[in-house]
Amino acid sequence: MKALLPVFLLICLALPVDLPAQHIPANAKRVLFLGNSITYAGGYINYFETFWLRQHPEQPLEIINMGLPSETVSGLSEDNHADGQFPRPDLHERLYRVIRLAKPDLVFACYGMNDGIYLPFDSTRFRLFQSGIRWLHDTLSSLHIAVILVTPPVYDEAKGGASGYAAVLDQYSDWLLHMRDSGWWVADLHYPMKKVLDSGVHLADDGVHPGDAGHRIMAQALLRAIGEKQLTTDTALLELVARRQAILKDAWLTAAGHKRPMPAGLPMGKANQQAAVLTEQINSLLNKK
Repeated sequence: MKALLPVFLLICLALPVDLPAQHIPANAKRVLFLGNSITYAGGYINYFETFWLRQHPEQPLEIINMGLPSETVSGLSEDNHADGQFPRPDLHERLYRVIRLAKPDLVFACYGMNDGIYLPFDSTRFRLFQSGIRWLHDTLSSLHIAVILVTPPVYDEAKGGASGYAAVLDQYSDWLLHMRDSGWWVADLHYPMKKVLDSGVHLADDGVHPGDAGHRIMAQALLRAIGEKQLTTDTALLELVARRQAILKDAWLTAAGHKRPMPAGLPMGKANQQAAVLTEQINSLLNKK
């Protein structure tokens, strides 16, 4: 318990004051997560799914992680990204294939971290981010898919070294939060993380990719955005969920197709077979309590 106390205190520090009233639609069956390498890493998704399995047995959800490392929604890329090996992938290239394959009822989309390409604020880059987010929101809405736009995680300049980039993500987050006035469903994880960072706690060793404590804060922020309260964690269940997600996320990405060089996932049939073994263990654990 003592080992968990610092993380618990960080989560308490990050809690916002207001609780939104929106909830996951009662008829939702499949929830898709889109984003970049932070989403692909999946820690916050694993916490989210573990919480939901334990707290909401009355509404089973299939949680699909199709975050793609390096991806943007702005279509921008550094001139020498990945030492010139490949440009950043653009969500525009794969979104329709992803939707056809995953058939989600609800999408969480977290972009912004890569969209300013780690440079000081520039109005053109900002407009491209806004345009990409509007396109994503409007595309999903036109397909009658509920969408929750998520503010980008915080950038730690002391660790990452890109001077001025933290302020860029503040501006991107502020714009997303302002879009609530237009009726958008926007979850804020940026400012809860910023509150912790401003207290002197570093959440990402490289300034970008949060460690476990950061992913817990992210999960808590998303849960509060759908009307839930305090994140609770079942360690044994979390481990099984993480193992299942690790198998399935690469299979989903490979099945949908993308342009980023990375190892291929298993064919969906084989991935589902392996995941089914873990699902049996998950259900057994859930039935014990």
